[in-house]
Amino acid sequence: MKRKSNRYTLDVTSLNAFYGKAQILFNMSLGIDRGEVVVLLGRNGAGKTTTFKSIMGIVKPKGGKILFNGQEIQDLPPYQTCGLGLGYVPEDRRVFSRLTILENLEVGRQPERKGLEPWTYQRLFELFPNLSERRNQFAGTLSGGEQQMLTIARTLMGNPEVVILDEPSEGLAPVIVDQLAATIRQIKNEGVSILLAEQNLSFAKRICDRAYLIYHGSVCYESPLDQLDNDEYEKYCSI
Repeated sequence: MKRKSNRYTLDVTSLNAFYGKAQILFNMSLGIDRGEVVVLLGRNGAGKTTTFKSIMGIVKPKGGKILFNGQEIQDLPPYQTCGLGLGYVPEDRRVFSRLTILENLEVGRQPERKGLEPWTYQRLFELFPNLSERRNQFAGTLSGGEQQMLTIARTLMGNPEVVILDEPSEGLAPVIVDQLAATIRQIKNEGVSILLAEQNLSFAKRICDRAYLIYHGSVCYESPLDQLDNDEYEKYCSI
């Protein structure tokens, strides 16, 4: 697939990644601009989570480049990647169950970033009113949807330029999915870029600008989401 090099805020080019001797990513290339919401669509095992972990430095890629604001980051450890302005919300959420909501948020705090309004408790509680009502409650007592919201809020406390969300709607009740969609749109309006993996196409269509279809560890199709070819989607993503 042809693409303009170094065009994006986050630019992944020809990335290869392995678990042991098993290759998972094959020349993976994708990108996201500031203020975009971009989705990776694909079946389980297609390589979406490995792509995210490679970007964050959790999995060390073997070949290819990852540029963030023009800086190569593919060899950086996760804490340095986060320090540059990338935030990651994993599929399994990983709240600190024995800390309160306020304490979880404080764990994620990082310095302000030029060009972005810093996230404060007040702004986050306006974005997540359910968390405001329970701010002194232990995170382990929250529902799955509330824990998802808390993990996103904790990530925003790091004042990221790009937030990576892995299957954010999975396992959530429809009313919580509706709230999550509205929240992601609000975050986008703040100038934060969002890269997410999803299997819920209807959810993705409500919030995303562009889509990459992922198949066997590489991008097989790219399109604005409102122009997504249904035949291509069925071919590569339907279960």
